[in-house]
Amino acid sequence: MAEAYKGPTQLMIGGQWVDGVRGQTIDVLNPFNATKITAIAEATEEDVDLAVAVAKAAFPAWAKMAAHDRGALMLKLADAIEARAEEFIALEALDTGHPVMDARRLDVPRTVLCFRYFGGMADKLQGDVLPVDAGFLNYVKREPIGVVGQIVPWNFPLMFTSWKLGPALAAGNTVVMKPSELTPLSTLRIAELALEVGFPPGVLNVVPGYGHTAGARIAEHPDIGKISFTGSTATGRSIVKASAGNLKKLQLELGGKGPNIVFEDANIPMAVGGSAFAIFHNQGQACIAGSRLMLHESIADAFLEKFIGLAKSIRLGDPLSAETELGPLTSKMHLDRVLAYCDVAVEQGGEILCGGKVPDDPALADGYFVEPTIVRAKATDQVSCEEVFGPFVVVTTFKDDEEALAEANNTAYGLGSGLWTNNLTRAHRFADGIHAGMVWINSYKRVHPASPFGGFGESGYGREMGFEAMREYTQPKSVWVNVDAQIPPFYQR
Repeated sequence: MAEAYKGPTQLMIGGQWVDGVRGQTIDVLNPFNATKITAIAEATEEDVDLAVAVAKAAFPAWAKMAAHDRGALMLKLADAIEARAEEFIALEALDTGHPVMDARRLDVPRTVLCFRYFGGMADKLQGDVLPVDAGFLNYVKREPIGVVGQIVPWNFPLMFTSWKLGPALAAGNTVVMKPSELTPLSTLRIAELALEVGFPPGVLNVVPGYGHTAGARIAEHPDIGKISFTGSTATGRSIVKASAGNLKKLQLELGGKGPNIVFEDANIPMAVGGSAFAIFHNQGQACIAGSRLMLHESIADAFLEKFIGLAKSIRLGDPLSAETELGPLTSKMHLDRVLAYCDVAVEQGGEILCGGKVPDDPALADGYFVEPTIVRAKATDQVSCEEVFGPFVVVTTFKDDEEALAEANNTAYGLGSGLWTNNLTRAHRFADGIHAGMVWINSYKRVHPASPFGGFGESGYGREMGFEAMREYTQPKSVWVNVDAQIPPFYQR
């Protein structure tokens, strides 16, 4: 399919496909076999400046457009993506390594659903009339921010493009979006479809490039009023510093080290399958992955026997094959990172229960594969504290609820978390007690456009999705009306 790729490869600025000012390109590789898919234009600081300028010029008309008309365009975009579902499924598999079964079941349907949700949300965002002093009418309206910068990560590029564009455009903002240089193709294709369905030029601009050039310029640009970033905590900190120039509004969805707790009364088959999905879906390349598997000591051995057996049975292979359950990691650099953590686990006394290496299959030798990896380690070990971001789960045990809750919260992160129990009281007690933005009970990694997505602590702040996201992309304006025109008594003459 690499030879068959015919999608856009240039920057989208002001409704035009253009090369970067410096004429540089970036090779996009297939992680299954390290072959070149295509070369895309590289955006640098000058290109970001051009994109911001046209987005700024397009903003007044887009913001004044009737909200239902903005929503109608987004619904058309959702229809266009859905009509090309098979194209996007193959494209995401080719560019990221997602198995087509996952792209068909999750990535593409979630993308369509998100654009439809926010297409319908566009004319649903309401203001407020507040009870204030007698004789005054006070109403609060929500206005779009202006030009927003959005930085999309490489792990779910198609889905995260919709998560960011949906609320931003519905609220009346214009966008300068930087997809990852590793996985830009689905975002560029969405930009192409947006033009086809009638989005005005300049409303959506796409500038793939490197973080230290294009990304840094977006973060510091004085005409960008908000940044939405998904990525590492370290990069999030640098964006906070860069944004200080004009005090941009920030929404940061950063790292995670999700506790996934299995109690003694859990439905074990359900918990085994759910825990495997929590860590092995998308090769573990998810900020919300259940990467800390905490087992009650009374069921730990029985659980691990089934869990290890399931992990060893997972089918690795070409992500374009319908039989593949686990594809390659998205880049060679990331493969090296995950393998390095396997070495660290052993060096610090951990035990690799399965995986921990590249597969022996010669058919996979050219790809960025690592076997599903289960490690028994201490809660204080490096692999228990740092985000590995791969098919790599650390197993610990606990004696009672108090110990489980303390260990679940023993992290600087606070994004996703899960627990498996049939005790309703315990479930709600842990939902209250876990310091995380999302808690799944007898499930894991459920998301929906109506439900806010984000974290606490070093997992960032602000929220994707739902009414919370619409608030993130607007700012409140309080309007006071003196309805009886009285002069304040201390100014009367």
